[in-house]
Amino acid sequence: MSGIWPVLGSVFGVVSVMMLGSLCRRRGWIPREVDQAFANLITKILLPAYFFSRILAGPSLGSVGFAWLPAAFGFLITALGFGIGLVFARSVGKKFGLVSDSQQRAFALCVGICNYGYIPLPLAEKFYPDALVPLILHNVGVELALWSFGVLVISGRQTGGWLRVLLSPPFVAVVLACVLRSWLGADALPAEAMVWMGALGDCAIPLGLLLSGAVLSDFMAERSWLRSAAIPLVAVALRQFVLPLIMLGSAFLLSVDEAMQKVVTIQAAMPSAVFSIVLVRLYGRDTATAIQVILGTSVAGVLLIPLWLVLGRAIFGF
Repeated sequence: MSGIWPVLGSVFGVVSVMMLGSLCRRRGWIPREVDQAFANLITKILLPAYFFSRILAGPSLGSVGFAWLPAAFGFLITALGFGIGLVFARSVGKKFGLVSDSQQRAFALCVGICNYGYIPLPLAEKFYPDALVPLILHNVGVELALWSFGVLVISGRQTGGWLRVLLSPPFVAVVLACVLRSWLGADALPAEAMVWMGALGDCAIPLGLLLSGAVLSDFMAERSWLRSAAIPLVAVALRQFVLPLIMLGSAFLLSVDEAMQKVVTIQAAMPSAVFSIVLVRLYGRDTATAIQVILGTSVAGVLLIPLWLVLGRAIFGF
């Protein structure tokens, strides 16, 4: 990857697919009634196929470091993000419009977790294919943090939500693929099975981006995100300036290998995860605040993602 223009082009390509999803929603081609069906198809069939095919076809796990390192980093940095978001919201949040407990918890959850799926995965495939498997393993840690510390932040009480991750098809696919890759190698499955697994996996990211664009279109139509500029601005400051500096600084000080440096660089560049709005609504917290955070960081991400990717490359020298 040389220069910022290839990154801008790829980010614009991802954003264009999401904009197409928004257009499909407005035209009625992706009605709200199919959202759950699409989500189930993606999470239970297409993403597991994507993870399975990429891990089996990728480099041996020994060449990308211990499998636990990316997952541990993803868990710890996401949990730290939740903590920083909640401390900020509790201490000075009222100055920026985060008055109620519901607003503060929604803000902390959405700021604390970056987009770890549909945007970073295609960028990793294009620019850093050697970092794709560590990125997938990193995302397992993010999921565990979301369903443990994230649920604690948004609900105010601990639950067994992390069990949902351990029993989810994507997690099972990652664990099974790692075991097969380690024990049997890249030829663990017949070539014909890998072809069909790869074909299914290729559908996961485009369909996920289309669905994300449709959901973001719904948020924008609610207009509640326009009520204040302070919350989106401070969300951008935390999610896309403070936390990236912490992530890149941690990776630099820990002297992680090159593949992990690329994973951290990609994730540091990401806006807030769209999925966090699901938990905000599930626990009855302030959805307007969540929408402000998600849309504010997503819009800023069009420019900030390429800048952080180029900066990360300059810091680590890969």
